[in-house]
Amino acid sequence: MTTPSHRPIFVVGCPRSGTTLLQQMLHCHPRIALPSETRFVHTSYDARHDFGDLERPENLRALGEWIAKDKTTKFKALKLDPDATIEEIAAAPPTLGSAIATVFRGYARENGKPRWGDKRPSYIRRIGALRRMFPDAQFVHLIRDGRDAVSSLNRMPWYDGDLFSAALTWRDAVDIGRRLGTRLGPETFYEFRYEDLVEAPERELTRLCAFLGEEYDPAMAAPQHHARATVPQERRWHLRTHEAPNAGSSAPGRSAWRNGRPTWSSTCWRRGSSGTGTGCPDGRARPPPMSRGSTGRPRTVRARAAPRPRRKRCSAPANRTPLCRS
Repeated sequence: MTTPSHRPIFVVGCPRSGTTLLQQMLHCHPRIALPSETRFVHTSYDARHDFGDLERPENLRALGEWIAKDKTTKFKALKLDPDATIEEIAAAPPTLGSAIATVFRGYARENGKPRWGDKRPSYIRRIGALRRMFPDAQFVHLIRDGRDAVSSLNRMPWYDGDLFSAALTWRDAVDIGRRLGTRLGPETFYEFRYEDLVEAPERELTRLCAFLGEEYDPAMAAPQHHARATVPQERRWHLRTHEAPNAGSSAPGRSAWRNGRPTWSSTCWRRGSSGTGTGCPDGRARPPPMSRGSTGRPRTVRARAAPRPRRKRCSAPANRTPLCRS
């Protein structure tokens, strides 16, 4: 019998890759508490210098007040007492990681569980910061078929990018995940496919629990009961979590691809959806180059037209064919 683990768990991935379903599954484990998305972990790290030296009690308390009472942090999603949480943070060790862990430990305690975690797809780009705050953390990267993830993301009412930026968001997450898997090792980083999860939940969750050092619990494979109580109707893009995991309804992008998508994307996925290949063959238009905006999301860059290349001048004997042409 292994010693129960208390390592924090972070679920990451490209948006629309099934991370909410996985969050619900993990929360159904009797030892793990994983709340809905908040917005104070990465933002507090970005603003850490604004709070000053946390060794000073007034600064640590100011951090706690910001986490618990600022409207932008989504602290209300945890349904914790803000004043009690502020007092706990003020009494915690004076580090940012300790303050954040105090909040999530409080959430786990309210749910009668000893272990906490958090889920946000964009954490895939912030694992360095998370490891600085939580050196013993474990990371779970869920990958969905790129055609489905991009198709779903591009249809979200809150997504302000286009098809090209959605495709590169997916590729970026996959590439980062593979590099992290090599660097962090199998004790810290675990990667698996969304399609496998919905097709064989018990098998995949048993493997995931082995990585986390936990015993598999059958309740994890029936997260719809918990989702119906915690995922509101207005978040209609997450309403499929109210249903039992179902592999049959998870492939809108692949269906469109099989039926003939009239853009560059179908050709790109033939080469690139496995994580290899860099462009679109057959002379089709490539996606515009991308850069990162202030939010970290890829955005389109309008590049200048390249100058027309000059013809190379070659000299050759009259009885030989020139060796360089353009």
